[in-house]
Amino acid sequence: MAALPPPVAAIRVAVRRALHGVPRDRPVLVACSGGADSLALAAGTAFVAPRLGVPAGLVTVDHGLQEGSARRAADVAEWAGGQGFAPIEVATVQVAGRSGGPEAAAREARYGALVEAAHRHDASTVLLGHTRDDQAETVLLALARGAGPRGLAGMPATREYVGVTLTRPLLEITREQTRKACALLGLTPWEDPHNTDDRYARARVRADVLPVLVRALGPGVLDNLARTARLAAEDGAALDDLARTGYAEARIRPAGEPEGTAGLAVPVLAGMPPAVRTRVLHLWCRELGAAPAALSYRHVAALNALVNAWRGQGAVHLPGGIRATRRGGVLIAE
Repeated sequence: MAALPPPVAAIRVAVRRALHGVPRDRPVLVACSGGADSLALAAGTAFVAPRLGVPAGLVTVDHGLQEGSARRAADVAEWAGGQGFAPIEVATVQVAGRSGGPEAAAREARYGALVEAAHRHDASTVLLGHTRDDQAETVLLALARGAGPRGLAGMPATREYVGVTLTRPLLEITREQTRKACALLGLTPWEDPHNTDDRYARARVRADVLPVLVRALGPGVLDNLARTARLAAEDGAALDDLARTGYAEARIRPAGEPEGTAGLAVPVLAGMPPAVRTRVLHLWCRELGAAPAALSYRHVAALNALVNAWRGQGAVHLPGGIRATRRGGVLIAE
């Protein structure tokens, strides 16, 4: 028997690891655009999932942003049918009119469609095709934007999102491996024109920045950037645990305020390490109803100043029309 080509073997091993422990009585869904990364992931899942007794379906999202996108989605769905996926769904989304830039709007629409499909089919997990190269790009973009440790952690391998587990099995797999796997399996990936459109920051990083870094520092720079994400994620998880404990300790109901009103005790906050305190303030903002995507560094920094640089300053205006202020030794929302 001929040896299995290494790129195909690596992807199947990654998928097997990702599916270990998922419920056997609920399907997993592969998010597949038809590009090399998600197509290689889908092919690996089609091979591995039946052997583990895991039902596997596939969802392809039509953003309607390019001519022929509906045909592309139909082709992916037809291919998935031949691979034994069930259920198979083409999700058509509306990107125009959403907040944020075009990349953020498309991402929001895509994740919304994937989660809705998962709920509709009672799927436990959605598999996403992001690779090590995507992770390296994410870390560089986070550095450029001053995102801090949370941004340097990049994309998590697994996270819960609106009741669905999102898993990225290929974060240790390179983009070159997915392309080679597709070629070896006789698959023809779709080339998304957005990936080479220099109007998008990620496309510029992919085409211009990373090649320069690789030439200057060697090919190991991609592994090092991905390793930075893993290490930052581990440290961030530990700090998040401390923050959850600290939030419970600092959270109080201010005198005279109604039941359910959340305030924070300033003396408790002041005694926390800065990295923990800012995370506690972030948790508080989210409980108050501030949208995480709209919550920026300047909001949390202004709240932090109410604790450690108090000079009688006025309220901090948070996303969602929320005003947070200090009253004596308590932070309250108005």
